[in-house]
Order: sequence, then C-alpha cells, then structure tokens
Amino acid sequence: MELVQIQRRLVDYTKSLFMEGFLDAQFLQLQQLQDDSNPDFVFEVVSLFFEDSEKLLNELTIALDQPNVDFKKIDSHVHQLKGSSSSIGAQRVKNACIAFRNYCDVQNIEGCLTCLQQVKQECYLVKNKFETLFRLEQQIMASGGSVPTTELGF
Repeated sequence: MELVQIQRRLVDYTKSLFMEGFLDAQFLQLQQLQDDSNPDFVFEVVSLFFEDSEKLLNELTIALDQPNVDFKKIDSHVHQLKGSSSSIGAQRVKNACIAFRNYCDVQNIEGCLTCLQQVKQECYLVKNKFETLFRLEQQIMASGGSVPTTELGF
C-alpha cells in the first residue's frame, strides 16, 4: 500500500476512535509528549497500562469472588484503573470504571460483577484498537514516512 494511503488510513482510523468514544483528548496530550529522543513513548506508556490493567482486573476478579467482599479494596483497585485509563485517554474504560465505583459505594456485588465484565470488555476492545493504531504507525515508519499528527477538528 502506498505511504499516503496508509497515512490517510491512520488519520481516519484515529478520528474514528475519538468519534466512537474509545479515546479522548488526553490521548493527544500523551502523543505530544513523544519526540525524537523517545519515539516509542506512547507505545511504551500504553503497553504499561495494559500490563497493569491485566493485573488489576485479575485482582478484582479474585476480590469479588471472596465470601466477604472488601468493597474498599475493590474501590481502590478500580480507582487506580480509572486513573491509569484516564491518563492514556481510554475514555470508555474510564467511564466503565466510574460506574463500577458507584456500585462499590453502595456495596452492590451484582452491580460490581456486571461492571467488572464491562471494564474487561472495554479494555479488550481498546487494546485491539491500539494494536491496530500502532500497526498502522509501524507501516508508515517502515515505509520511510512520518506519522501524521492528530487534531480534533472533525
């Protein structure tokens, strides 16, 4: 595929991620921190997010399976996941975490279990979206091009 076509696909794909609510403006802030001295910054930060979120989701699964559920502990894990998802601009994950915390506040185990599945699903979806995004960026770089910057003027 021609370089210009790949760049156009990346721009269109990135815009769709914003329009579908997967990403918010925080992702653009993260991209602005990337420069020539650290060209893989966004990839590394997002990869760390998914490593951490996998651990947190496993801990949440175990914590919600206990006979005496510690809602304070669960809320702490969800709060951490909400913060880290917010820092990479993963808007739908962050929003699912907000709903999850509301169920923690009222100690609603069924609501927490439902939200846990929702958060897992949103993490899975946004991970796939990021993988596609990074794959397009890699194709552009491998073709000798530069990754176009994303702007929210759409």
